[in-house]
Amino acid sequence: MKYSSEVEAVDAFVEKYKALRAEIAKIIVGQDEVVKNTLISIFSQGHVLLVGVPGLAKTLLVNTIGQALGLTYNRIQFTPDLMPSDIVGTEILDEARKFKFIKGPVFANIILADEINRTPPKTQSALLEAMQEKSVTVAGESYHLEAPFFVLATQNPIEQEGTYPLPEAQLDRFMFNLLLDYPSFDEEMEVVKRTTSGKTESVNKVLNAEEILYFQQLLRKIPVADNVLEFAVKLVAKTRVGTASAHEWASKYLNWGAGPRASQYLIIGAKTHAAIRGKYSPDIEDVRAVALPILRHRIVRNYKAEAEGISEDDLVREFLK
Repeated sequence: MKYSSEVEAVDAFVEKYKALRAEIAKIIVGQDEVVKNTLISIFSQGHVLLVGVPGLAKTLLVNTIGQALGLTYNRIQFTPDLMPSDIVGTEILDEARKFKFIKGPVFANIILADEINRTPPKTQSALLEAMQEKSVTVAGESYHLEAPFFVLATQNPIEQEGTYPLPEAQLDRFMFNLLLDYPSFDEEMEVVKRTTSGKTESVNKVLNAEEILYFQQLLRKIPVADNVLEFAVKLVAKTRVGTASAHEWASKYLNWGAGPRASQYLIIGAKTHAAIRGKYSPDIEDVRAVALPILRHRIVRNYKAEAEGISEDDLVREFLK
């Protein structure tokens, strides 16, 4: 990929993004915000936690994105008896009585971690090492994962019995926490029509791994004005209970605020959000556009907020005012 300038490269990225959206729309009806944020996360080198009831096409969405991006894709169904070796792989004795490493399903570009809260913390942490370090360690040996590497974990908000909620430190590794809602009446009509008619659409490949890595690096080079950086850092500071910058709602309704990773993700997310809209530098509106899914899982409400029915989203919206 040779572009004469970075401006030309951003323009090319916009075209590729539009083509991606068109391919995904062949299979996925609606869910525009979720598709947009999932793609932003991939190009920002982040991971996504999808929260939604069963049957909202979470698996189909990931599969479709994998095909359109020309990437390898694996789905891991998390269950209470899943072991870390079922994710990262294991060593076996071969015919020559030597240990040989058999790679687990984590060795792919896109991983769908289905119902991540169904498995104990020991197994969850095996995936989380891969997310953070982009490598896995088995019997003291490190194995690097192929780039790009992206984890899309799903969580079912109902049936809390027999689940292991992700600790705050592990939630922090996800760039976005996206909430999937039921489709509208018209969207559901379209879904039913498409899925019961026997017609099948095929998804064309729009990008390859090399191009994705190029655009990931390009987006990081996008310049950001100081006032935009300041807005992002001040927004995160408002959530920090017991500090001079804390917002009054934070002091009243939160046990815990967001860490520096939130500020980093706000800026890289704003850069990508600006680029997909054809802008060469993000403004405050781009930070606002990604603030909710970046902050909602990084703040911890206290009992007063729960008693008064104030959600994480209500709090983030208040901080954004």
